[in-house]
Amino acid sequence: MKTITEIQKIGKGARYRLYLNGEFYGIFEAEILAKHCLKSGESFEDDFFEDLKIENGDFTCFDKGLSILEKGAKSEKMLRDYLKGKGYPKECIQRACEKLKSYGYIDDQAFCENYISIYKDIRSRRKLKLELLGKGIGEDLVEDMLEDGLDDDESEKCLNFAIKFMKNREKDIKNKQKMFNHLASKGFEYSDIANAWRKIVDDRD
Repeated sequence: MKTITEIQKIGKGARYRLYLNGEFYGIFEAEILAKHCLKSGESFEDDFFEDLKIENGDFTCFDKGLSILEKGAKSEKMLRDYLKGKGYPKECIQRACEKLKSYGYIDDQAFCENYISIYKDIRSRRKLKLELLGKGIGEDLVEDMLEDGLDDDESEKCLNFAIKFMKNREKDIKNKQKMFNHLASKGFEYSDIANAWRKIVDDRD
């Protein structure tokens, strides 16, 4: 058995320091303490406090995840990495992510679809794929979403980027190299870039 000897409020927030048998035990959210109507002088079995710590961890992990998602959409991997970086144990992260998914706050398909919609006009297909894979989206889902979300021919898109880049620039070797580097950074294939350069030089668009 352990006895609650003090519940000490921290600043102006909603967190408290919990002391058991005169020793600091941990920081807990007011909502968790209120849920169990905990007061100084009460005694409970050790298992109760261990379960309380897990419950508090789940609560704060979920709350932290929800808070960051409200600021901007994240893939599941991005959220997991964020919570891991905040020091939450993997068990809490797993339960938080499952709960957030059940509420619809995490949806990799919707995230992928939205990402493609935002960047499809300024990224090549290859660039989009690499970025989405880097954010932890599964390759099969990325391919499906790209197939549904992109209708432009890559070579035509590359040419349009090239024309825009070369506007008011001399068609010399220096600017050719700059154009190649610029389009390559967007993920376009070398063959598409070379074809775009030839069409620009020949004044065909």
